[in-house]
Amino acid sequence: MKFVSDFVSLMYPNICSACNGVIHNTDSVVCSFCLSNLAKSYEFKDKQNKTAQLFWGKVPLEHAFTTFKYVKGNKIQRLIYDLKYDGNTEVGKVLGVEVGREIAESKLKIDVVIPVPLHPKKKKMRGYNQSLFIAQGVQEILKCDLNDYSLQRIVFTESQTRKNKLERHDNMDEKFAVFNTESLEGKHILVVDDVITTGATMVECCKLIKGIKDTRVSVSALASG
Repeated sequence: MKFVSDFVSLMYPNICSACNGVIHNTDSVVCSFCLSNLAKSYEFKDKQNKTAQLFWGKVPLEHAFTTFKYVKGNKIQRLIYDLKYDGNTEVGKVLGVEVGREIAESKLKIDVVIPVPLHPKKKKMRGYNQSLFIAQGVQEILKCDLNDYSLQRIVFTESQTRKNKLERHDNMDEKFAVFNTESLEGKHILVVDDVITTGATMVECCKLIKGIKDTRVSVSALASG
């Protein structure tokens, strides 16, 4: 069996999504060298970091941070693109594990992780919600609950990519809703996404969650763009 496995690996090598190099003897989609050398933001160590500042005066949070630096052409940009547009969902899990490890090294206790939802129409078009796979990676490390049903996007909105800051916030107004709130009462909830730009999406999600009795909320994304 090992001979067959080695032959298959030789004929169809596992390619690293970050550097396109061959990955030997592993099922990962990112080689160990790339994974250990991804540019970190180190925002988690600073509660007044640039990501946290996006939420000041808008919604009270326990913590807000990104894990990686997002620079045009760098490996994180490539990995997030693969996750979001090329169907490489395993990248989300791998990077989510890194987010989870960063949290696990701290004293931040998370009870529930919630991915930012896609509207059903958008999810059908893409085939999956990339943030769910990030959340799965986080959950794997933190051993917390994963809730992907209470927070829902109820109105389909056009892409945020080419909108300015004010238009992004207007585009998010009343586009989300929360359900089955009893299971979230009294919990510290981590809302996760792939990229935070203006924070408009996260602000609207967190406002709804903060409306649930005795909840505390933190937010995290792989990077800021």
